[in-house]
Amino acid sequence: MSSDSASGVAPTEFLAFLRSVVPLESHEALCNSVLPAIIDSIADIAKILKSSHKVALAGSANAFGDDQLNVDVSAENAVRAAVAKCPAVVTASSEEDPIEKPARESGNIPAQGTQSEKYTVAFDPLDGSSIIAPNWTVGTIVGIWEGQTALHQAPAEKQVAAVLGVLGPRTTAIVAVRVPGTEGICFEIGIGELGAKDSEIVRPSVRLLQPPFKTRYFAPANLRAAAEDQRYADLVNHFIQQKYTLRYSGGLVPDVVHALVKGHGLYISPVTSASKAKLRRLYELFPIALIIECAGGKAIDPADGSDILQRPAKDTDERAGLVCGTAEEVELAKKSLLQ
Repeated sequence: MSSDSASGVAPTEFLAFLRSVVPLESHEALCNSVLPAIIDSIADIAKILKSSHKVALAGSANAFGDDQLNVDVSAENAVRAAVAKCPAVVTASSEEDPIEKPARESGNIPAQGTQSEKYTVAFDPLDGSSIIAPNWTVGTIVGIWEGQTALHQAPAEKQVAAVLGVLGPRTTAIVAVRVPGTEGICFEIGIGELGAKDSEIVRPSVRLLQPPFKTRYFAPANLRAAAEDQRYADLVNHFIQQKYTLRYSGGLVPDVVHALVKGHGLYISPVTSASKAKLRRLYELFPIALIIECAGGKAIDPADGSDILQRPAKDTDERAGLVCGTAEEVELAKKSLLQ
């Protein structure tokens, strides 16, 4: 029995919804502890950003050699602190600290909860650092995996949940849960200042629409690659000629979430010999692919057309391109880029 049920306190709207759609007999800690902690951390990051009027280099670099901003470090600490409170989370790694390590110091394990469930959290604490200074919407990307590691595991089976936190005028999140034996769900919540405690279910089901479409959207990331790859240039020109609506902010999270909110869209980030892949499979591509698939869309690697969730990650720094969104549009892009 969960702690709130035992105390006689009614579960929050977020918890009540999770319990209604996820089989609790096997994933109670995921619903009662892990996902609420992630939502709490997103609320904390939103507070950090609201008070961080000066965005500056922190004077440090992450393990990949990327310069860190002060807000990157603060967001990293917020997620780490949240997962450390979850007994079921045994391992965590992030784009800022890409080494899988215990989620908390040895011996410092909270007493509540069940130890029969074990999870690994892999996250990008603040996606969109390049557009945060002008105060554009940015995000947090989180993947939750069964077991003690996310490496060498089948992404389509072992990654059981993903969260895209949207840090803009409003603080929201798109959440996907696909545990073994279920088709998967995708929903949207509004996050209050108290995190999961005062979150509101905005849309209980997030689904990409079926044709015909009233308006069609595209987001061409890495547009410089169009000067290097005629196939990409032709694809972008096709969207323009067909009067698709351009919606591209330069932030992965807001651009993907835009498609999920509108019900249609295509995000494209191709790779060429001159424009190398930047998106990390473990911290960005896997969580986004799970969310897109649970919303009825597709997510593929533009290099070979394979599903993003098809191959396990062998290293935390593996990178790839991305084409994701409405299934019909992904197939069109796949044919165009691989012809």
